[in-house]
Amino acid sequence: MRRLLLAVAVLLCSTVPAFAKSDNDRVSFGGDITVAEGETAGDIACMFCAVHIRGDVRGDVAVMFGKVDIDAGRTIGGDLASLGADLNMGEGSTIRGDVAVAGGDANLAPGAMVHGSNMVLPGKGWLLLPFAPLLILIGLIWLIVWIVRRNRYQFPAYPHGRGY
Repeated sequence: MRRLLLAVAVLLCSTVPAFAKSDNDRVSFGGDITVAEGETAGDIACMFCAVHIRGDVRGDVAVMFGKVDIDAGRTIGGDLASLGADLNMGEGSTIRGDVAVAGGDANLAPGAMVHGSNMVLPGKGWLLLPFAPLLILIGLIWLIVWIVRRNRYQFPAYPHGRGY
């Protein structure tokens, strides 16, 4: 029994680093995020905002409806994913992971590098894709309401207009 408890304790202690969070993670909704020069950030996630990277990022960057500006010579250690956001990479900047841009443009300056795979779906039409099931549901509800209203009983009109 002691060996089993010891094995479980060792297993639990060995998994703790997997759940560790960085103190430098940044999250924002509607407010811009700036990693200042000489500063290092962990993971970055924002919605309806811009991310300005003037320092370095060790983790991943996720942006929805905004933009990502990476200054010259700066590095993102993980992946970058954006939906409805433009990516602007300065000269000599690096992304060590994968890049996925949907509904935005990727502007890479000369010497900018992406070490992982690079997938860019330009144009704002891609923004409708995640919302397509919702749009179909709204269309069906509108059709049902229109059919029900069309088949309602029509009251006869009064002979002199207002019913006097």
